[in-house]
Amino acid sequence: MNDRIEKRIELKASVSRVWQALTDYREFGEWFRVKLDGPFVAGEVSRGQITYPGYEHLKWEAVVQKMEAERLFSFTWHPYAIDPKVDYSKEPQTLVEFKLEKTATGTLLLLSESGFDKIPAGRSLEAFRMNDGGWTQQMKNIEHHVTEKP
Repeated sequence: MNDRIEKRIELKASVSRVWQALTDYREFGEWFRVKLDGPFVAGEVSRGQITYPGYEHLKWEAVVQKMEAERLFSFTWHPYAIDPKVDYSKEPQTLVEFKLEKTATGTLLLLSESGFDKIPAGRSLEAFRMNDGGWTQQMKNIEHHVTEKP
């Protein structure tokens, strides 16, 4: 099994615009489909409620790792933790990283999620598969967001 999901997309928006869409908790919530309780702060837990259709019963919880202005935004979380009856708190988390690079026509957004090899064997393959598909959709969502709201 692969340990890392990688996605890349060139956005026709400035680095500062993409950074704002990633790190302003209200904007992140719009395209990611989550209602967050407050701003992202490095070293702190971010909490909220998923608003994505079919997943509204799920809570959002991630630990913000790094916020290096207009370059890197990262957090850790429990991937595909969708069963409300399961306590995922003892499981290792995966690391999600968004890296930004200026291009001639906008911004290259590089996304990676790593650490699936540390997830329990009974969950790791499904978590990888579902998050891989989820990130494909989220890259389209952020592209639409920064294009529609320049």
